[in-house]
Amino acid sequence: MTDKTDFKKTFDAYRAPRTGFRVVDVPDLRYLMLDGHGDPNTSPAFAEAVETLYPVAYTLKFASKRELGRDYVVPPLEGLWWADDPTAFTTARDKSRWDWTLMIMVPDWIDRSMVTAAVERAGARNRPARLDEVRLETLSEGRCVQTLHVGSFDDEADVLARLHHEFVPGHGLRMAGKHHEIYLSDFRKVAPGRRRTILRQPVTSAT
Repeated sequence: MTDKTDFKKTFDAYRAPRTGFRVVDVPDLRYLMLDGHGDPNTSPAFAEAVETLYPVAYTLKFASKRELGRDYVVPPLEGLWWADDPTAFTTARDKSRWDWTLMIMVPDWIDRSMVTAAVERAGARNRPARLDEVRLETLSEGRCVQTLHVGSFDDEADVLARLHHEFVPGHGLRMAGKHHEIYLSDFRKVAPGRRRTILRQPVTSAT
């Protein structure tokens, strides 16, 4: 029996303080990705993206264990979020204006051919709606600031406002990439008040 890697326990970039903010250097990482637009609570594309990414991710996990002898816990769902006007996240919270990319990390020992095979295998029965849109892409974020938010997604605004308007400028930084959320809790199963979400913001020096 091989050891099973759990990235939520071993990967430093999945650690964040519940109070305050942490600066972390995130390495380049590869993800299964799907894009969309609009309110995640009502957008059919959002639900279809979740329902597509997980079957591919689990098919890939089983292939890794079977073919490479390397087992792992499927990493958490993650999301990149952005809008033409950043206040759509902090003050207005107008979800209809949000763009997003949902993602699940792919371990570095898995090559592209295995991902391609997993996508094909995931469509063999009960084919997910957006399977043809799944892509493998490298995300380069580098220096980031992050914190652990416990609670409803709708309660993130105050935390993000402190991050954007206090911590980042107060430490000689400026925002340099898309808002990033890591869902340590499965929001399909965990009550809103108990959800654990890492909020991440890529940054660069302001000078």
